[in-house]
Amino acid sequence: MIPRLYDSLPAGHFGASRQMLFVSGPRQVGKTTTARAAGAERECHYLNWDNQDHRLVLLRGPAALAEFVDLDVLRADKPLLVLDEVHKYPGWRDLLKGTFDTYGTRVDMLVTGSAMLNVFSHAGDSLMGRYLPYRMHPLSVAELIRPTLPQHGELVRPPLRPPEGALDALLDFGGFPEPFERGEKRFWNQWRRLRTQLLFKEDLRDLTRIQELGQMEVLAQLVASSAGQLVNYTWFAKQVRVSVNTVRRWLETLEALYYCFAVRPWYRNVARALRKEPKYYLWDWSQIADAGARAENLVACALLKAAHLWTDHGFGEFGLHFLRDKEKREVDFVVTRDSEPWFLVEVKSSANVRVSPTLGYFQAQTHAAHAFQVAAHADFVDADCFTRKVPTVVPASTFLSQLV
Repeated sequence: MIPRLYDSLPAGHFGASRQMLFVSGPRQVGKTTTARAAGAERECHYLNWDNQDHRLVLLRGPAALAEFVDLDVLRADKPLLVLDEVHKYPGWRDLLKGTFDTYGTRVDMLVTGSAMLNVFSHAGDSLMGRYLPYRMHPLSVAELIRPTLPQHGELVRPPLRPPEGALDALLDFGGFPEPFERGEKRFWNQWRRLRTQLLFKEDLRDLTRIQELGQMEVLAQLVASSAGQLVNYTWFAKQVRVSVNTVRRWLETLEALYYCFAVRPWYRNVARALRKEPKYYLWDWSQIADAGARAENLVACALLKAAHLWTDHGFGEFGLHFLRDKEKREVDFVVTRDSEPWFLVEVKSSANVRVSPTLGYFQAQTHAAHAFQVAAHADFVDADCFTRKVPTVVPASTFLSQLV
């Protein structure tokens, strides 16, 4: 089993915080494995909404959960209660609120979900102050090298050479643990088909009122084929035969289910910058046929993972955007730190390409500290990218090893 940097998250959280721990992320990214590993070190009780027997306990409310965990028994240490996929229950927020408010001093609660837990809810947030959210991502180059959480002040780390073939394996099989670890194309095909069926036949059915599942699948295929390109809502609407507003709503749903994510333009202090149309990328980049687009999507996922982890752990507010102006000058990504551009990233396949002048142009406008032209297939170089203040060509294996 591949060690994950998230394995230490529960112990660290409950050692410092009284709140519930919320862990969300795509299906089969490793949430349940991490939760069960946390339970191996202490008394643990596990309930999954998808298990009919467990569902009967959950539907009976907080008192039934307390009985299930035996909270009336004196213990030296708190037990751990893991609630998996509980967001599929319409009354999940009231259930968690009642349980935490009544029994929170006697039990630690870990809640996992394969949808964004802040989306499928009623208006308002009745759980405010009662939980801390964390987002789990697929494997990355940096995680394969160092499966440990960064310490405060350690946003980027020294470069380390990735395991032989690791980057190519990530490009071929994606970052979801099981197909990556198996490394077999036949198994990857079977896994991908099953995961797609679960998304469109179960998750959409359980969490939304959308009936046009076939058209949703077509939209998802269109997103995959145009990953990294400016979205054209009108063209999507014509292909799927729904309204533009429906396309926008459905894309938001696909985002909430961790199928794709939007990267929006950064326009502050950028002359004649685009302001509206986002670009979409897939959480599972291995589905993208074009090799160049797949490499760009892998880098997008690594940057989003870093931005989410740094933010979730309280190191600041980090965001992922892109730059494009009306003259069609573009840089693939800009990572922001506390609402200020920190570094720019342009992804290229080869290292034998001169630095794009657009990097320098946008670095001057944004005052970003660093500007990298990341070469997907260049050999590893044992040098710190983040010591360079001018636009620089860097190998993907070096740059990605310094993230998380």
